[in-house]
Amino acid sequence: MKQLNSSSVQRNNTFSSIFVKFGVCFLFLGLAYRLFSSSFVQFSPVLLGDGGDTGLAVDATTPPPQLLAEPPTETTDADRLVSPASHNASQNFTETCDLFTGEWIRDPNGPMYTNTTCRTIESPQNCMKNGRPDFDYVYWRWKPRDCNLPKFDPKKFLNIMRYKSLAFIGDSIMRNHVQSLLCMLSPVEEAVEIYHDKTYRNRRWSFPTHHFTVSVIWSPFLMKAFTFEDDNGVSTGLIKLHLDEVDPVWTNAYEDLDYVIIAGGKWFLKSALYYENKTLVGCHNCHNENITQLGFGYAYEKALSSTFKFMADSKREKNRTPFILFRTSAPDHFENGEWDTGGYCNRSRPFKMGEIEINDTDEIMRRVELGEFERAYSSFHDGEVGLMKMFDPTMLSLLRPDGHPGVYREFHPYEGKGRDAKIQNDCLHWCLPGPIDSWNDLIMEMLVKDLKL
Repeated sequence: MKQLNSSSVQRNNTFSSIFVKFGVCFLFLGLAYRLFSSSFVQFSPVLLGDGGDTGLAVDATTPPPQLLAEPPTETTDADRLVSPASHNASQNFTETCDLFTGEWIRDPNGPMYTNTTCRTIESPQNCMKNGRPDFDYVYWRWKPRDCNLPKFDPKKFLNIMRYKSLAFIGDSIMRNHVQSLLCMLSPVEEAVEIYHDKTYRNRRWSFPTHHFTVSVIWSPFLMKAFTFEDDNGVSTGLIKLHLDEVDPVWTNAYEDLDYVIIAGGKWFLKSALYYENKTLVGCHNCHNENITQLGFGYAYEKALSSTFKFMADSKREKNRTPFILFRTSAPDHFENGEWDTGGYCNRSRPFKMGEIEINDTDEIMRRVELGEFERAYSSFHDGEVGLMKMFDPTMLSLLRPDGHPGVYREFHPYEGKGRDAKIQNDCLHWCLPGPIDSWNDLIMEMLVKDLKL
């Protein structure tokens, strides 16, 4: 009898075990279905218009880069997030948001202007007029991770700048940027050019209704320099760069400026002789064994230090202290070569985070920028000599290889040449309209938040 009861109990336990296993199995199946259906909704691909992919076609004669694949259309929020390099970034933040950590998201509304509505776009950046066949690159906007970034408001910007002056000081990226700003202001008031030098590198515009002036001041080193090259960048001699003498081209105008956007840049990569106290101290890439090779990083650090010292030592009346934005360097996207060795940029979509890293050269420049800004920031902290903030578009711009003119720096570059023609690319400057327009969204937000307007 005990044996019979034992068998009965075993059978009951077996049936119970099987029932529990079936129950657990059904539970897992239900959870798997839930996760699959949820993920399908969240990560479904974005369809880009009726005609499918409108990206820039890659010539068969120009093979696509092998190291970095084109970004797929299927993305997540985490995929596109990008953050500036770690540093004491409190000066990059508004009270609630780091504007420079975020992602590029689709913008179906497109740009505020086109090449037909803005008359101040210079030919090398007028990609649409020059025949670039795709337009998808203008349908993206920068979205900070922790807040919404309002679209640039030209009316509000002009009201902030009423009876003020703004100057962009630096190299050709500054010229590119000022064109973007003039175009974005044009729906409210068109700029009137009131000055240019012989080379058109230094220019000034007025917005008469608002008594507002905008200048671009050509000073690629920010320091006193003697250059020996033609308009195509071909050198006939080494640059002579004085690392302890700020360039009077911009310092003579500084006292009258209310707002300043200032930056160094790629010119520091050029071969040069370096002087301090009017004495030759070294060089970069001069190929002379009798001269100490100091490298461009040394010169960039000295130049930024001298620049910040000049601004910190400048004395003004208390109600005339400037608002200064120090802009970090803009990365280029040349692949398989440089501008003069066949490098090109034919991508047609933004990168996702993790698909590209800042290159070694740009990393050196960025490290110098962050370090020198940190050292100088305390001099401006009390506001007595002005208010200085870091404007840091480096990493967000790194994700936009699709926004450069490429071969379309020229008008219809393949016309009469064939598609196999070797044509110089511009993978540093930005098409207009294009990604650089988002820089003005960011500047507008910094003005509104930091000045509590």
